[in-house]
Amino acid sequence: MNSKNQLLAIEALGQSVWLDNLNRQLLDDGALSRLIEDDGLTGVTSNPSIFEKGIGHSDRYDDAIREIARETGDPQAIFEQLAYRDIRDAADLLAPAFEETRCQDGYVSFELPPSLANEAGRSVAEAQRHHRAIDRANVLIKVPGTAAGVDAFEQLTALGVNVNVTLLFAVSRYEEIAEAYIRGLERRVERGEPVERSASVASFFVSRVDTKVDAELRRLGRPELGGRAAVANAKLAYDSFLRLFAGPRWERLAAAGANVQRPLWGSTSTKNPDYPDTLYVDELIGPDTVNTMPDETLAAARDHATPARTIDRDIESAHQTMRAVRDAGVDVDQIVLDQLVHEGVDSFRAAYDSLLHAIGQKATELTPAA
Repeated sequence: MNSKNQLLAIEALGQSVWLDNLNRQLLDDGALSRLIEDDGLTGVTSNPSIFEKGIGHSDRYDDAIREIARETGDPQAIFEQLAYRDIRDAADLLAPAFEETRCQDGYVSFELPPSLANEAGRSVAEAQRHHRAIDRANVLIKVPGTAAGVDAFEQLTALGVNVNVTLLFAVSRYEEIAEAYIRGLERRVERGEPVERSASVASFFVSRVDTKVDAELRRLGRPELGGRAAVANAKLAYDSFLRLFAGPRWERLAAAGANVQRPLWGSTSTKNPDYPDTLYVDELIGPDTVNTMPDETLAAARDHATPARTIDRDIESAHQTMRAVRDAGVDVDQIVLDQLVHEGVDSFRAAYDSLLHAIGQKATELTPAA
């Protein structure tokens, strides 16, 4: 066992470490507080799948469900009140990091219902509603990286609602998101509105790319190229980040107090047991980035990650890897722009529906008949 906490060494290289999990047990048992104190954790991400596991498969929420169900039997309304409590409590624990970083870190993310993924107008309205209801400055509303999500994100940035853009897989879509952030900030500056407290992360999913690409490579008889596309793809996204948040256009916004939208590496647990369990940690370390890790990956990284600035190392090799994968016959663009986004939305929709069903059942069971 390595006695040195490698997470602290990673953070010293300019990367924020966040936890990709949130539930009442983490809050009540003090586990989240200990992660913040001992590991320097500065953020938390949640999604419908995380809440479905936490609420639907635990009795930790039963008392709260019983209490709320006396006022409403609507499963979505019950869920929102349960989730808001968790989000607020986590945000309060992270408030010192939020203040110390001048509103650029210390965030908790709350996701919009997946049914809104392709509806920009409703997404904007719901994001504003949740932002007001949660009533914490250090909350990011999660909007998916669909075509409609790009539009919604720009509008929300212009309105001063901070956003975590999630389910990003394609470098081209990431570039659209970065441009939308810049346009949103420009709209605020043009109206004379402040941008110092504007913040955002672009959640670029990693391991799912290898899962999908590796399957295609095996089908095409090119397994030797496996396990390389996800890291290469993320490195190219970071290369775009360096280019987009530089130059005269960005410098004008920076002079007005604007901060960059940081790339966030999500889906960083290793799905293939043949790959190192810290693969998507070790290869993606660098300044102005975030890595949000599920519990197991966080524990592995704490113990035996290899801290070094790797995110902008061997960019040409990343280009060569993606060319080799395409030359092998893998339709990478179709996978990252279409398949993975749709599968991600569908997965979250199924988890959300399952969550609401479980809450509805619990509310009925826990509330005595009149």
